[in-house]
Amino acid sequence: MARRLDGKVCVVTGAASGIGAATARLFADHGARVVGVDTRPGSEGELAIEADVADEEQVRGVYGRVSQELGRVDVLFNNAGISPADDSSVLETSLEAWQRVQDTNLRSVFLCCKHGIPHLLDNDPPTRGSVVNTASFVAVMGSAVSQISYTASKGGVVALSRELGVEFARRGVRVNAICPGPVNTPLLEELFASDPEKAARRLVHLPMGRFAEAREIAQGALFLASDESSYVTASTFLIDGGLSAAYVTPE
Repeated sequence: MARRLDGKVCVVTGAASGIGAATARLFADHGARVVGVDTRPGSEGELAIEADVADEEQVRGVYGRVSQELGRVDVLFNNAGISPADDSSVLETSLEAWQRVQDTNLRSVFLCCKHGIPHLLDNDPPTRGSVVNTASFVAVMGSAVSQISYTASKGGVVALSRELGVEFARRGVRVNAICPGPVNTPLLEELFASDPEKAARRLVHLPMGRFAEAREIAQGALFLASDESSYVTASTFLIDGGLSAAYVTPE
């Protein structure tokens, strides 16, 4: 099998579980030197860093350390995110809950781009690097179960990715957003455990009749991180099993 990221240094946030962990493992399988970043211990990767990517000084420190220890940065996979139970209807969500989700899901992507992209620009042209930001299918359609701050934050990730993709296109840095549908991750398992009826509503309109596996989302991130997507930037890549195209529930 061709190794699509041979020698590239890839920084993956949210790398201790779910999509981030699956992507870190897949990138490594394809020859990448992976740096896993998470607030929790146990990140996948050659180099594991515990950091809060919503904190600017910690983000600056992460990229400084990666550059110093591994010599370069080629790929940013900005994936860290939360979807807490207290983020629900706009009528019920507190300002504190709103801001906590915005900080983790959107502020962190801004900070990782702000402090990560300069390292990509240090690489030789014409292809200097790739940024892949994790958004969600709810960025392009309303959520069946209201999660107002999460939805707004993921819409922000799509808009931010599009603007950065345009800004840096001629400088050799590509920026894209992936929009997963519901994924079989610990976040979803926790939702099922706490409210099975609410969670089951997420499955109803999926044409494939199942949730995605984390590795299936990672395959999309791999394509965008690799040189195979050299003419793809400022795009919104839906990996949702047809959910956003479904009008009625299939038989």
